[in-house]
Amino acid sequence: MKDLINGILKFQRDAFPARATLFKNLADQQSPGTLFISCSDSRMVPELVTQQEPGELFVIRNAGNIVPPYGPEPGGVTATVEYAVAALKVSDIVVCGHSNCGAMTAVANCTCMTHMPAVAHWLSYADSARVVNEARSHASATAKADAMIRENVIAQLANLQTHPSVRLALAEGRLALHGWCYDIESGRIDAYDASTGSFVPLAGHPSAREAA
Repeated sequence: MKDLINGILKFQRDAFPARATLFKNLADQQSPGTLFISCSDSRMVPELVTQQEPGELFVIRNAGNIVPPYGPEPGGVTATVEYAVAALKVSDIVVCGHSNCGAMTAVANCTCMTHMPAVAHWLSYADSARVVNEARSHASATAKADAMIRENVIAQLANLQTHPSVRLALAEGRLALHGWCYDIESGRIDAYDASTGSFVPLAGHPSAREAA
């Protein structure tokens, strides 16, 4: 806690004054262009990885960067997606997985989670990715987990498209979906290219995306 408080004091002393005009403009409005959905993992910081300033990203973070399919009992993720698309009119949604993801490694290895029933239920929203991943051969347990991370990104992009607000925005041509995988050690990001059904380096394929 001491580190957090020291960080707040440093922010108020150094970072805030340098961005005083920005924060004044943001005080009563926001207009982010992108909804960024990523894992809660402490090593993945969307604003740092994308080098965005306050007000530029609308962020959802949860275990496994999961988006449950739209249903009759909306949860926090569903409500946030709807608000981002219908109210804030974001033009892009990014689902970003990351290397060494504990959630996806547990799913890939069928780790018993009876002691964490809430986590087990939440990760069931990755079942479609797990089934696809299980049907394929993998050179090692690590390779299987890495593949699961990518399959999960694809599955969550599909889940997103069950949300009415997303379907409408796609139909009207005002929204694009993107699937990314971030490598913690190298900083590299691979993007899902729907035209080839594969992940490609974002640096060399900036237009790669799922749907628009």
